Amino acid sequence: MRISISLLFLLSFSWNPLQAQDYAKKQLEDSPRHHEWVDVQSGERMVHCFVAYPEASEPTGAVVLIHENTGLTDWVCSAADQVAALGFIAIAPDLLSDFDLAHMRTSDFSSSDDARNALYELDEDQITQDLDAAFNYILAVPSCDGKVSVLGFSWGGSESFRYAANNSALRSAIVFYGMSPTNKKDLKRLACPVYGFYGGDDEEVNGTIDPTMDIMSEVNRDYDYIVFKGAGHAFMRKGDDPAETDSKNQEARDASWQRIADILHGQ
Repeated sequence: MRISISLLFLLSFSWNPLQAQDYAKKQLEDSPRHHEWVDVQSGERMVHCFVAYPEASEPTGAVVLIHENTGLTDWVCSAADQVAALGFIAIAPDLLSDFDLAHMRTSDFSSSDDARNALYELDEDQITQDLDAAFNYILAVPSCDGKVSVLGFSWGGSESFRYAANNSALRSAIVFYGMSPTNKKDLKRLACPVYGFYGGDDEEVNGTIDPTMDIMSEVNRDYDYIVFKGAGHAFMRKGDDPAETDSKNQEARDASWQRIADILHGQ
């Protein structure tokens, strides 16, 4: 169900000062690409989603983009727009949609900590159902060519890995500094290649790479990853933020967007 773009834009980007990301808001305001907000049916719930469209004359592939553990923020929406800049439709579902009567979307939470705490209360089956709803919505968009991938950051990176094991129709899973499912049975269900992106200075997450590779090799599934030396956790967001002066994060971000383009265009 499509709803008022202008009204929802104002509602969804009225995020509290603790989570203010003015650089991301400006990027969205300056973008020449078309954006819209849609509510997608997921069981008895509605999932609030941000959609960014590429400037294209022919049908294109699409990406389901999964947010970090603070929910659907301005930066996540700007990342969706950057996917669209590569030539692909991007849909970013707000997995905190309809959390309770007082919190219908991420921007209803009073702080990023509150949003994070709520996110960790979500049931995995509900998350999968919501992602399926976003997947099915974007797959049915006339300008989608039927090729849909999933991409996630941090918590969303872990969820993109897990979701790929639950949706055999995905073309690829793009995992940014997220951990894999630890169950061999889950990983054996993967029907698409998994591409990992990690910062060299992210010890906790990176400690899971080798064990994941061992299991993926054992179950004969594709896992292709890269580690950016000197970059930290969340380097994609930090690399976009002008207040962050770490050149390694910015270099990792730039190289990552090129690799994402290569992956998606190569499908």
